[in-house]
Amino acid sequence: MHADDAAGRVVERKELSRVTIRFSGDSGDGMQLAGTHFTNTSALIGNDVSSLPEFPAEIRAPAGSVPGVSSFQISFADEDIFTPGDRPDVLVAMNPAALKANLHDLPRGATIIVNSDEFHAANLKKASYARSPLEDGSLASFRLFEVPITSMNERTLAETGLGSHEVARCKNFFALGLMYWLYNRPIDPTLRLIADKFGRRADLAVANQLALKAGHAFGETAEMFSEHYVVRPAHLKPGTYRNLTGNTATALGCLAVSQITGLPLFYGSYPITPASEILHELSRFKQFGVKTFQAEDEIAAIGSTIGAAFGGALGLTGTSGPGFALKSEALGMAVMTELPLVVVNVQRAGPSTGMPTRTEQADLLQAMFGRNGESPVAVLAPATPADCFEMAIEAFRLALRHMTPVVLLSDGYLANGSEPWRVPALADLPRIEVKYAEARPGETFRPYARDPQWLARPWAVPGTPGLEHRLGTLEKQDGSGTVSYDGENHHRMVELRAEKIARIAQDVPPQEVWGGDEGRVLVLGWGSTFGALRSAVQRHRREGRAVSHAHLRYLNPFPANLGEILGRFERVWLPEINLGQLALLLRARFLVDVLGYNRVAGQPFGISEIYDQIGQQYEAASSPPAR
Repeated sequence: MHADDAAGRVVERKELSRVTIRFSGDSGDGMQLAGTHFTNTSALIGNDVSSLPEFPAEIRAPAGSVPGVSSFQISFADEDIFTPGDRPDVLVAMNPAALKANLHDLPRGATIIVNSDEFHAANLKKASYARSPLEDGSLASFRLFEVPITSMNERTLAETGLGSHEVARCKNFFALGLMYWLYNRPIDPTLRLIADKFGRRADLAVANQLALKAGHAFGETAEMFSEHYVVRPAHLKPGTYRNLTGNTATALGCLAVSQITGLPLFYGSYPITPASEILHELSRFKQFGVKTFQAEDEIAAIGSTIGAAFGGALGLTGTSGPGFALKSEALGMAVMTELPLVVVNVQRAGPSTGMPTRTEQADLLQAMFGRNGESPVAVLAPATPADCFEMAIEAFRLALRHMTPVVLLSDGYLANGSEPWRVPALADLPRIEVKYAEARPGETFRPYARDPQWLARPWAVPGTPGLEHRLGTLEKQDGSGTVSYDGENHHRMVELRAEKIARIAQDVPPQEVWGGDEGRVLVLGWGSTFGALRSAVQRHRREGRAVSHAHLRYLNPFPANLGEILGRFERVWLPEINLGQLALLLRARFLVDVLGYNRVAGQPFGISEIYDQIGQQYEAASSPPAR
């Protein structure tokens, strides 16, 4: 398809099914903002989108250095997609450090758009380049476009009266405008958002709008671009959509529980990457009865949350792996007192401080066993950013029905990644019944009397006449709740707490298998590996191979039909971003030879990597056993 642009040139318009773009620059270059605007605009015009920001872990790393590089990757398509893409089709690099940090991820033939003004001697030295990569031939295998973004942005804003620092901060919108032209995105929605964002600084609003328009106009008029691209809308289920991250979805899911039940939501938290955004999001909803408390440390955060649950509120706390370790003793207290509590662990790379801005799945065994004594809790894991909403609701449903702490294992990939989310009507959300204990005339209240179906003890709100009782961390007498040092009673209580968690398997949906119900290879997964696994399995099935995918969202207890499913396949293959934690649990529980594939690099799996590995498993399953 050909079209005349504003300058009268003939520009070839190519139609693409999917494109993956990575914006990258210094921490102060506004790449997260540019990527967010591109994502929202793409979602607005109907593309399916998936995005993932990446932040530097170092606080105030030197400007222009590789450790200070910040990036934002977005994949947009005319069909359902499950990941932000593997290797970018396009890299927008605002300086030499951004190019160096990302070049190894680019396939041959990828497009690179560089801000050529920043490839001067000082910046090249900061990025440890002996010679400019724009001149030494090292980029010959890529489609390179050198755009003087800094100087053109400065000329565009010369008459605005802004200082040089404020002018420099607008160049991300120049780059964004160019990408809008190149991929046929409208600029009007972003112009309106700029006006709203900088409502109190009209001069900044005008400057950013001018920069956006100038970048778009450059794409139209520059001789270097002979084509631009169209990605048509995806066929999504009708409804109202918004783009949201996993952390936002988690917060909104917990807020929804408060609306469903009519109970106040209390969130006690200590700031920690990458979970802090949950606190920021929930703090916006005071008008809905949400109380957020930024505690002085992780122990105080979970302690206050246990107090809220004891008082009859929805108790919620969130953290990442290091903070989860500090919460372990108090979480054991919640197990002993059998209070409904939800703990969100947004996993990151460890151990210790590790790589705080990188993702990992290595806290599963910590969630399962990271407390003294026999301290079972329910463990759930969302599969996608939008699924964080549903699983947050499910975590509270189970906590309230079964009177138990529930751990929700998210991770950095889900927390910061985003995708379109179909906004549900309140009437379509699951019903959650809350039953407080009631005093019965002539009966002594027994705080550890149990529901015969679920073994849950009653939830008694302090101050209710006739329900006077006490809770604590010492072992309780079965039924009465008085302190007991009797060994036989302790054994019985340990078994009751374990059986209570085990019975949750009767209260969760059966495990589903995508693809055939039996076959040669079952690809098993949990958490944020969903997108890569489903995409790779989908590709194999299109090519006629008997490969299926099962993704676990309930990790303790496992779904009741899981053992049967595992026995129907020749091979069960399980990729994890850890050294095999779920595989260990499955082997122990079902005595099945689960084959692990493990890589702990702080990065999610790529579709191509998983596709190739599944191919090897498929061929191995079809081969006769060695004699």
